Amino acid sequence: QVQLVESGGGLVQPGGFLRLSCAASESIFSIYRMGWYRQAPGKQRELVATITSDGRTNYADLVKGRFTISNGNAKNTIYLQMNRLEPEDTAVYYCNSEHLFPRKNYWGQGTQVTVSS
Repeated sequence: QVQLVESGGGLVQPGGFLRLSCAASESIFSIYRMGWYRQAPGKQRELVATITSDGRTNYADLVKGRFTISNGNAKNTIYLQMNRLEPEDTAVYYCNSEHLFPRKNYWGQGTQVTVSS
């Protein structure tokens, strides 16, 4: 079982920035794909960004150009750099790991991001 622990959330003003961290209990290079998802009150959980073990990334249209997912040269951690934050970015952000053969997903407990003046 893979354990994922998010950190870095908080309260920030519109236009501000935050960096979220996700620490995994095993090497991220042994995981097919990791990513960040978010869920705002009353909405379904949605994809924010993903990164594969070989560095391929994917972003939701709403965050392209503002958010960056990376491993920062770490073996067990992925990051989400969030810039030019907007109130619409307010949500609980979850870290996810996706595994193949067999297919399996693990989730962290989430970290709250609130963008408000």
